[in-house]
Amino acid sequence: MIGAIAGDIIGSIYEWSNIKTKDFPLFGAACDFTDDTVCTVGIADWLITNGDLSDTLANYVLRHPTRGYGGMFRDWANQLERKPYNSWGNGSAMRVSPVAHFAKDEGEILALAEKSSAVTHSHPDGIAGAQATALTMWMARKGANADDIRQMIIDRFDYDLSQSVEEIREWYKFDVSSAGTVPQAITCALEASGYEDAIRNAVSIGGDTDTIACITGGIAEVMFRMPEEIKTTARAYLPDDMIEVVDRFSEIVASAHGQGSH
Repeated sequence: MIGAIAGDIIGSIYEWSNIKTKDFPLFGAACDFTDDTVCTVGIADWLITNGDLSDTLANYVLRHPTRGYGGMFRDWANQLERKPYNSWGNGSAMRVSPVAHFAKDEGEILALAEKSSAVTHSHPDGIAGAQATALTMWMARKGANADDIRQMIIDRFDYDLSQSVEEIREWYKFDVSSAGTVPQAITCALEASGYEDAIRNAVSIGGDTDTIACITGGIAEVMFRMPEEIKTTARAYLPDDMIEVVDRFSEIVASAHGQGSH
């Protein structure tokens, strides 16, 4: 999930100042992690502790309160009795990447993605965005090529993935909806030549850049070998409590799947 976290950090400074170019410093001045990272780590924590998801996410908001949370999510986290609020926003897709590393098969991927979304984003579009993101990652983990992934996502979620990054860049603007974020983020990963290129694609289309780059980064992490320098730089932005969860999650997943850390 460090790929999603790095994407969030890199994209953080361009959300309100879109640049529409791939030519920019990868970790620009004033970059920092946002709510995307907080919630992603929260999902990882939930998966490895099997705790209550709403309590886990609310606790992360309490510990990291000034990270740019959406108003409805912030209000939800501060309530004693938290109920889903039928959001169709991109918040469930931005935090779902740990699911794709943790689940053991496609059925579990889709079920856990829905569960991770429905605690807040219970609208069908919110759930679909989380599932589409996680399924894209799952297929990439299993070695599927970009064309096969694209066709599966089109068939299952009825997303329009026909446009290139260059075409999207021409018209795309700020959009917090899941349906208006996830297809574009997936395209940025599927069209890329490597992890860094994927993140540059994501930032270059504009819009909600930290979230787009977070979603794209999670996918690109499993599609390509993530440069160690980017991993190390991203980790340096995180507080100790998050590093502890990231490392523990990575160890548990690697042990479960009998492979190197994610």
